Amino acid sequence: MSKAMVVDDSRTIRLILAKTLAELGYEVCQAANGKEALAAIERENGSISLVLVDWNMPEMNGLEFVQQVRSDSRFSQVPLMMVTTETEMHQMVKALEAGANEYVMKPFTKEIITDKLRLMGVIQ
Repeated sequence: MSKAMVVDDSRTIRLILAKTLAELGYEVCQAANGKEALAAIERENGSISLVLVDWNMPEMNGLEFVQQVRSDSRFSQVPLMMVTTETEMHQMVKALEAGANEYVMKPFTKEIITDKLRLMGVIQ
């Protein structure tokens, strides 16, 4: 079973995304901010095959997390999807330039998440 991580400071959003990913066959772990997520990705030692990450979080935001992950050759190929309330086009461009593979604006539906995961090639 593939393992995914949901990174968001909102417990509710983490639960919604975790449920969606579990229904798609993923084992899911969670983190409340980028700092926790980096520690988890290290601890999981390559077993995380997908990360959904929020932008606005305390400690380390999602953009900083994406930049850190992309700068580490061990994790640079892990598919990353930014799931955020940031709706400005320049924010989306910034996230994609930093290394996010896809970008979803909140509020989202299960169908939107599933479609984006298909576009990323991580599900059929």
